[in-house]
Amino acid sequence: MSYLDIWVMFLAYYAGLITGVFAFAHALSQRADAFTAAERLTKPAWLGITGGGLFALLLFSLAGPGLMFWLAGLVAVIVYIVDVRPRLIEVQRGPRW
Repeated sequence: MSYLDIWVMFLAYYAGLITGVFAFAHALSQRADAFTAAERLTKPAWLGITGGGLFALLLFSLAGPGLMFWLAGLVAVIVYIVDVRPRLIEVQRGPRW
C-alpha cells in the first residue's frame, strides 16, 4: 500500500502518453477540409498542437518542475479529443438521426 502513489503516477503517465499518441494519429489521419468544415483550426495547426502536446508528454514527467509542461501537453491533446474530434466525425459522417 505504501507504493500506491507511485503506481497511480505510473498509470497516469502512460494513460496520458497513450492519449497523446491517439490524438496525434487521429489528427494525422483526417482530411484537411474536414477541419475547416467543422469550423475549427486548420489541420496543420492541430497537428502542431497535438504533436507539441505529445512531445511534452514524452519529454517531461509527473515529478519535478516538468509537471507544468506535462499537464499543458495533456490539456492540449484532451481539448482535441473532447472538442475537435467529435466535430470532425460529425462533419465526415453527416448528421445522425
